[in-house]
Amino acid sequence: MAALTVFTPAYNRAHTLGRTYASLCAQTCKDFIWLIVDDGSQDETAALVQSWQQRDNGFAIEYIRKENGGMHTAHNVAYENIRTELNTCIDSDDRMPPDAVELILDKWEKVRKQGYAGLIALDADFDGNVIGKGFPEGMQETTLSGYYAGGGFGDKKLVYRTDVINSVPTYPVYEGEKYVALAYKYRLIDQQYKLAVLNRVVCEVEYQADGHSTGMWREYLRSPRGFAAWRRVCMQYPTSWKRLLVDCMHYVSSSILAGNRYFIEESPRKVWTVLCTPAGALLALAVRKRIRK
Repeated sequence: MAALTVFTPAYNRAHTLGRTYASLCAQTCKDFIWLIVDDGSQDETAALVQSWQQRDNGFAIEYIRKENGGMHTAHNVAYENIRTELNTCIDSDDRMPPDAVELILDKWEKVRKQGYAGLIALDADFDGNVIGKGFPEGMQETTLSGYYAGGGFGDKKLVYRTDVINSVPTYPVYEGEKYVALAYKYRLIDQQYKLAVLNRVVCEVEYQADGHSTGMWREYLRSPRGFAAWRRVCMQYPTSWKRLLVDCMHYVSSSILAGNRYFIEESPRKVWTVLCTPAGALLALAVRKRIRK
C-alpha cells in the first residue's frame, strides 16, 4: 500500500490536467496513488485519464466520475475512497515540484508518532514565488486558523492523515448549491490537532479565470446556505473578536440571501447575530447589487 494519495478534483480541465500528470510522473518518489475525481466534466477528461492508466507510470491512477456538484462534493467522494495514511489535494491546474512527494514522506516519517493531523507546507506560483507569506522562522507546528490569525496569508498546501480528515463531518451538501468552503473541515480539525510545518514548496499553482479563487461575489448569491454553514463553524470557533464580528455579519447576509427565517435560532452566537443583523442585511443588498452590474 502506498503511503500517500494525491487527489485531484477535475471539472472540464483536460487542457490543464496534463501538466499535473507530467509533474507526478517526474516525482523522485513514486510511493503514492493519484486519484482523479471527475466532477461531471463534459470535455475529454475521462479519455485522457484512461490513456494514462494504460501506461507504466510507476504509480497507480484511480478515476471516479460523479455528477457535478462542486469542489466540496468532490472532496467528500475523495475522502470516502482514500485508503492511504496520508492525502493531499493537488488541483487540476497545479503541479508538484519533482521532490514534493519525497519531501512530504520524509517529513512525515520524522513526526508521524507525535500526534499531528498532518503537515502544512508552501505553495508557490509557476515562477517559484511563495504564495502569500511564508512561515515564521523556527515555527515547527501550527493550526491552519492559528497561522492566519497570527498574520499569515496566502494559500498553503495541506497534507492530512486520512483518519483525521474523516473524523470530522463531511462537507454539507445543499440542493442547487455548489460551494462550501473547504476550510469547513480544517477549522473543525484545528480544535483537536496541530499540523507539523514543512517549510518547503510542494505545490505550484496557477489561478484560472474560471476557478474557485475568482467570482466569489457570484458564489455568495448562488450558494448562500453553504456560506452560512461555513460561517456558523467560524462563529463557533472564532480566532478573534473582530473576526467573530465579520463572520456574524456574513452569516446574517448569507441567511437572508438563502431566505432562512430561522437564522437567529440556528446561530451559535445568538446575541451577536441579533446585533449584526442590520449590517448583514445591508451586505445582502450589496451582494445583490454587485451581481446585477
